[in-house]
Formats: sequence, structure tokens, C-alpha cells
Amino acid sequence: MSEPPRKRMVRPPTRGGDEARATPARLKSAKQRTPSSQAWLERQINDPFAAKARAKGYRSRAAFKLAEIDDRLKLLRPGARIVDLGAAPGGWTQLAIERGVTDIVGVDLLPVDPLPPAQLLEMDFTDPACGPKLIELLGGAPDVVLSDMAPNTVGHRKTDHLRIVALIEAAADFAIEVLKPGGAFVTKAFQGGEMGEVTALLKQHFTDVRNLKPKASRAESSEVYLAATGFKGRG
Repeated sequence: MSEPPRKRMVRPPTRGGDEARATPARLKSAKQRTPSSQAWLERQINDPFAAKARAKGYRSRAAFKLAEIDDRLKLLRPGARIVDLGAAPGGWTQLAIERGVTDIVGVDLLPVDPLPPAQLLEMDFTDPACGPKLIELLGGAPDVVLSDMAPNTVGHRKTDHLRIVALIEAAADFAIEVLKPGGAFVTKAFQGGEMGEVTALLKQHFTDVRNLKPKASRAESSEVYLAATGFKGRG
């Protein structure tokens, strides 16, 4: 005796909300793409923050990470001098300008399309000449140093992690060297691993150091942001 035909559900169950009801989009063609690049592209298409970034004209979804951090810490304000390390493609600089910052310099290995009134360098931040050049362009000590830098990966997990930490340390050293008293430093970081020494260094020089996980940072990512405020000086 055959079983009665099963009823087909009209739509799958959801947890509610427009984003939950949306069917994930898939790319029609994956020709000449690796599985990882295919997955990345599909994730971008279905990412609500990427969609919001496109709608608002931001160059990257990372603008929403800085927006949430700034909503909490109130770092971006008219009259503040800002340094943006790892500026490409320009999302953080865009947000700073949108929030009234007019004195801002940025640097990246990659070219960044102009964002007046920001002054943008295509240069290696680890070049000893880079730091002094940034301060020269800024016209004085910054109130805030921002860093969303990430190194080019080589595919070896431990090596890549050490390179990430080295960049974070370089950004922290720069911030401690150039910031105004009372200034702030925000850097991309990662949970676990070799972050203990950097955090301890920042606690010596800032009154408050905390980890922040903006909503725009993907939940599955180990990415967090270290935010250090109340710079006490270099002594």
C-alpha cells in the first residue's frame, strides 16, 4: 500500500522579520571561481550590512562597525584630528567626514579614491617615513588614531596571526607616540591568541581599554575591536 502524498509547505518556517524571510541569493554562475570566492560573493550579496552600505553610498560595510563604536565612545566630532590607518577603500574616512571631521589623514598600501577634505597616502604604514608624513599632513598631534589594518595572508594560520598582531602592535606604538593627552586609539583585533601584551601596553597608557564587538562584525568571526580612551601620555 503506497503512502499518501506529503503536503508541500508553501514557505519554510522562519523566525520572523524581513531579513529572516528573505531567501538567500545564490550566484547563477560560478565559472572560474574557487569555492571560497564563491562563498564570499554569496555572503556579500546576502549580507544586510553590505546592502545598507550600498544604499548609503559607503565604500564598505566596515563603516557601520566604526559608527557603532563611535556611538558609544563619541570620538568623531568637528575639530578633532583623525588618523585612519588601513584606510582603503575609504569607509571609515567617509563616516568620519559625515560626522563632521575635517582634519583627517589616511594611509593604505592600496590606492583610495579621493575623499575631500581627507588627505590620503598610498604608502606602507610600516615604512619609517610614513608616521612623520601623516603627522605633517595632519598639521599636528591627532586626537584619535583609528586602525582597520589587516595584512595580506599567506594561508598559514599561525603565520597570518603573528602578522596581524605585528600590525596591531605597530599601530599601538604609533598611537602612543603621537596622540594628544586625552586622545583615543581604536584598532581591529582578534579574540584569543597573542593580544595579551598589546592590551597590557595600552592599559599602561590609557585610562580605559575595552573590547568591542560591533553588530556589523560577523558573529562567526573572531574579529573584535580594541578601544583605548583617555591617553595618559608617554611618560
